[in-house]
Amino acid sequence: MAQPKVARPGFSLNEQRLRMKEILRILSAAYPDAECSLFFKDPFQLLIATILSAQCTDDRVNQVTPALFKRFPGPQEMAKADIKEIESLIRTTGFFRNKAKSILECSRALVEMHGGHVPRDLDSLTALRGVGRKTANVVLGVAYAIPGLVVDTHVGRISRRMGFTRHLDATKVEYEMMKIVSQDFWIQYAHVLIRHGRAVCTARRAFCDDCPISRYCPKIGV
Repeated sequence: MAQPKVARPGFSLNEQRLRMKEILRILSAAYPDAECSLFFKDPFQLLIATILSAQCTDDRVNQVTPALFKRFPGPQEMAKADIKEIESLIRTTGFFRNKAKSILECSRALVEMHGGHVPRDLDSLTALRGVGRKTANVVLGVAYAIPGLVVDTHVGRISRRMGFTRHLDATKVEYEMMKIVSQDFWIQYAHVLIRHGRAVCTARRAFCDDCPISRYCPKIGV
């Protein structure tokens, strides 16, 4: 059986899809336990944790959310919170004032417009304060198993290094990768690339000698 080729100018969409299929097969085997690393008990807690994860590591968010959710476990409680108390509880995640405003207004909107439930569609989610496409796709995929392709810094960087996209804008990367990645793997794509981006294909250095997909990667920008 012919092996998928490394990306070159002029390669067809079908050839790119074939290469992606092989890459995902290898990465899924390399990271069989890849999943969302944020701690949460329900869709609301996942939504708030993902808002907090902007410009912050998941580990730091996981240190903050237990106390936050113990004090305000659901949207009804969070909607009535004093913003200064929210700020105090999330201070170490960075940009805490803006995040506190987003959390408070988002919670109020959930109570007033959605009966205290986290919506299951992209448009309703992105209408909430502090919720962009990345956050919305995390919630849809992880909480509701609704296919969505998350593009964070790892996903964008590695997708470019592998030659699947040249875009720097996350939304453009998302739309382009949705054409190449099978919908069955939209959710898993982010999980395995995030793990790979932390372990091997890091922002500072790509450890190509240790990379299981090196043969399929043109190593653009490395």
